[in-house]
Amino acid sequence: MNFSYKKKWTITLVACAFTGIIAAASASFSMGYQSMMRDLNCTQFQATVGLSMWAIGFGTVPLITSSFTEEFGRLNIYIVSSFAFMLTEMMIALSPNIQIVMIGRLLGGAFGSTGATLVGGSIADVWKQHERGQPMAFFALVAVAGTGLGPLIAGVIEYNPRLGWRWIQWVHVMFTGAYFISVVLFMKETRATIVLTRLASKKRKETGDDRYQAKIEKQHLITLIKISCTRPIYLLLTEPIVQSFSLWIGFTWGVVFALVESVSDNFQAVYGFNVQDTGFVFSTLIVGSFVGYFANIYQENLYQKHYSRKRQEARLYLPCVAAIFIPTGIFIYAWTARPDVHWIAPAIGITIFMSGAFVIYMVVFLYIADCYGTYASSAIACQSLSRNLSTAAFPLFTTQMFAGLTHRWGLTLFGCIGAALVPIPWVLFFYGSRIRARSKVSRKILEEEELRDNMKK
Repeated sequence: MNFSYKKKWTITLVACAFTGIIAAASASFSMGYQSMMRDLNCTQFQATVGLSMWAIGFGTVPLITSSFTEEFGRLNIYIVSSFAFMLTEMMIALSPNIQIVMIGRLLGGAFGSTGATLVGGSIADVWKQHERGQPMAFFALVAVAGTGLGPLIAGVIEYNPRLGWRWIQWVHVMFTGAYFISVVLFMKETRATIVLTRLASKKRKETGDDRYQAKIEKQHLITLIKISCTRPIYLLLTEPIVQSFSLWIGFTWGVVFALVESVSDNFQAVYGFNVQDTGFVFSTLIVGSFVGYFANIYQENLYQKHYSRKRQEARLYLPCVAAIFIPTGIFIYAWTARPDVHWIAPAIGITIFMSGAFVIYMVVFLYIADCYGTYASSAIACQSLSRNLSTAAFPLFTTQMFAGLTHRWGLTLFGCIGAALVPIPWVLFFYGSRIRARSKVSRKILEEEELRDNMKK
């Protein structure tokens, strides 16, 4: 918290860079399907399993490894996970068959998630609560825009007959290697418990007094792993706020990857685009991310203005609008993607959808962190698990769904589900404080907040 402004932003930028690399790697994989199926003699469904294996590793492994930061610190996890992720990308690039690709994607998701899930914690380590809006917005921008930038670059690579899917992976290796060097040079340890443990150890050596102990030293790694695995499930089963946001972000992120799957087939079939042209369509994800990012500046002003009256629910002004953007964007994409309508119309629909998806992605971190305080990591882990399991599941059935229903009616179904979820932020905006007052966990956090406020007075 006492680092200089320059050092805080350096840590934030380095941490967020890993998120951008991971997001690009996760989404760009599907752009290499054609050359991969030709080289490895596999089916499109087998290639799609590779896309889903990533999300399985990304969603489940952090439940165990998030505790490792208490034992080894954030810096060491960043170093190990970025280097291991680079190795998994090399493994995929050199794969002789689709089975090795699937294993590489699973391991890539596992190592990528271990590092990427630390970013929110790193930001919370160095920025005070009222300062986190813009750093977290930048984190969300990198994550969501990376989902569009990866396929855009991959489309250009796949279109070149001398390159293909293996070079998509080699580009990831190059960027991750550069990132690994930047972590070693610029990243600092920010985990408070690790800093305190080192201070206590130093004090014991200087004084010879064993009474100097950090609280975390009294807990074993197995205990921490048990807590990190069970507490998110407990919150998911008992907390309405966690349940509703996990459902909302899970559906939204599942649709994002369904769009990643559908854009190439849809624009190639309807408008005769080649793989490079469809890669450029993914720039709509980048544009939508920037629209959401700049809209967040207004949301931040509303939060600062109304926090004293609305408390945590002051985070939900913009999400109430974003909830409407989700089905609106899907419907526009679904019903304008036809030969007699210019391709810019469905592209606008995707942009509107991604603007809403960006806001939801960002507010999940901020609102849940505000609501659950010391339990924020576990609460965020719930939505992360929900988001990534949806990311794994949606691509597996959307190809068959679009084949059976057509893209128009399949996307219309998604739009109707999105419309049914519109009330979630509105209900929480008006009744969130009452819902939290009835929760055991939230009541405990509210009591702690009241105690702190009284001590300040």
